Amino acid sequence: MVAISDLRERPDFADTVADRVWRAFWKDNGHPLSLLAGLVQESLREGPIPTCFVAHEGALFLGTASLIACDQEARPHYTPWIAAVWVEPEQRSRGIGAALVKAATQAGLAAGASRLHLGASAHRRSFYEALGWSVLEADVPREGMFILAMDFDQMSGL
Repeated sequence: MVAISDLRERPDFADTVADRVWRAFWKDNGHPLSLLAGLVQESLREGPIPTCFVAHEGALFLGTASLIACDQEARPHYTPWIAAVWVEPEQRSRGIGAALVKAATQAGLAAGASRLHLGASAHRRSFYEALGWSVLEADVPREGMFILAMDFDQMSGL
C-alpha cells in the first residue's frame, strides 16, 4: 500500500530524493548533486517550509514532492511553491503524483498560504490542470514553461 510521509518521518529517503530530483531537474543545468542534497537536508528542519514528502511502499521509494518558499527567482512575490514532483517511471499512472501534490498542497494550506504556485512544462501542464490548478503565466522562465496557481477557495475541497 502506498504511503505518503513527511521526509522528517522517513529521513532514510533523503539521499534518494536528492538523487532523483537532481537527475530530473538539476543535473543537465550543471548543478552538483551536493547542492541538491543540501536543499533536501533543509526539509528535515522544523517548520512548514520547506517540507519534502515521499511516496513509498515500506522501504521502496516511489516518488517525492516538496513545498518550498520560491521556485522561480524572477517571481519572488509568488510564494509558496510546490516543486520537484517526481514519480519513479515504473510507478507512474498509479495516482502517486496526484497524491504527492495533494499532500504538499494541504501542507501549504496548513502553513497559511492563500495561493500556491508551481512550474510545469507544456507536457505536464494538463496533469496539474486536471488536479484543479490554473495557468497564471505562460512562457516563464522560458518558452513552453508555465506557472500555475491554486487559490485557497479551490483548495477547500482537498
